[in-house]
Amino acid sequence: MSFDVPADRRYLESHEWTTTDDDSVRVGITAFAQDELGDVVFVELPAEGDEVTKDGEFGVVESIKAVSDLVSPVSGTVVAVNEVLFDRPELVNEDPYGDGWMLEVEPSDPEEFDDLLAADEYREQIE
Repeated sequence: MSFDVPADRRYLESHEWTTTDDDSVRVGITAFAQDELGDVVFVELPAEGDEVTKDGEFGVVESIKAVSDLVSPVSGTVVAVNEVLFDRPELVNEDPYGDGWMLEVEPSDPEEFDDLLAADEYREQIE
């Protein structure tokens, strides 16, 4: 089975995706991850203002099959949380690269973003 792996993002081996602009890094889970999990029924995320650490856990996603920790791609301060997911966790399945995003982080070291997997590297990992 082939999964969408947008080229405009960076990835973690733990199946989170990231995009960046000048100020923040947006984080979600990949199409592969949500497919492996099955129907997502609950998402636990940090609050705005919380600190996250690169490769540290920042939350939990629970599905009908499993509970999985979410891993931060960068260290920094959470500047936005997708609160819609608290009432509609199924958005993670329906639109993992769009409305199913999870949080935005203002990175303390923007160069950490450069250490993440490129789309082709992530695609090799899941195929």
